[in-house]
Amino acid sequence: MSKMFTERARVALNGTTMGTRWSALFFTDPGFDPSPIRAALQAAVDEVDGQMSVWKPDSDLMRLNVAPVGEWIAVPAQLAAVLRLGLEIGRASGGAFDIGMGDAVTAWGFGPEAAAPAGIRAAMSAARHPAHEVLEMNGTLVRKAAPVTLDLNGIAKGHGVDRLAGTLHDHGIGNALVGIDGEMRAMGLRPDGEAWTIAVEAPEPTRRAPHSILALQDAAVATSGDYRHWVEVQGRRLSHTMDPRRGAPLIASPASVTVVARTCAEADAWATALMVLGPERGVALARRNRLDALFLLRDDDASIRGVGVGRLFSEDPAAIASARES
Repeated sequence: MSKMFTERARVALNGTTMGTRWSALFFTDPGFDPSPIRAALQAAVDEVDGQMSVWKPDSDLMRLNVAPVGEWIAVPAQLAAVLRLGLEIGRASGGAFDIGMGDAVTAWGFGPEAAAPAGIRAAMSAARHPAHEVLEMNGTLVRKAAPVTLDLNGIAKGHGVDRLAGTLHDHGIGNALVGIDGEMRAMGLRPDGEAWTIAVEAPEPTRRAPHSILALQDAAVATSGDYRHWVEVQGRRLSHTMDPRRGAPLIASPASVTVVARTCAEADAWATALMVLGPERGVALARRNRLDALFLLRDDDASIRGVGVGRLFSEDPAAIASARES
């Protein structure tokens, strides 16, 4: 271990956000006071939550949701950027990622309200148009061309991770690992010159265990899966990920999809899109868009099979190692 490494002090910060926790890990000079940075990190995720939460009736997103169709609404620049990215990935995924699924998310009990049979019937029978077809943007002005209820749960958490990374960068910290509930972004390298190691979780609802290990530098990773948040209907467990075509949870999907991208918001949204598309169409789209993605699939015997797409997961085996070998 190098002298430089031993002289660096490990700083691990965390706090609450979006119903879960954020974390930041970096190394700095001994005697460093992390209090100002911790406050700045908390303020950054609080701002994201205040703008994009569906759990806060006074959030900027909810203000947009209740606005009349056809009326231009001014939103904060940060929210506008996330909306624009969501529409872009929605378009690129053929509507598999759709930020206009708020009515279905709420109806099925994945929002602030309990599942409601009447709402479920309405969500499943509604004439649906993807958000990228009905939401218009002009800078930070947004208007709905048709009724739509927006929900950013598939991208806001990833954006929050990016804001954590940006906040550390603004404070002169260029090497760190930040995350919110498993969505992670690696900045630079560890003090020993090695990449940051991040576990891809095994898709098991009863325990938390690594399936594999990623080594990342200046990249973000996000996973969408069917094993942490679900509803049970007639004895069948249904994922929290919505099928935009049906206005209902996915019936059949990969156990999980992990995407590595430049930003965590992009990784978050693409992981959801590929989850919706499933192993065949999802793999094909990932290849066309040159994404780095790992699909974990359940075989008939309940074993887990991995299908990798992209340089990181298929062309460079050294970049991903079995957790059992690490």
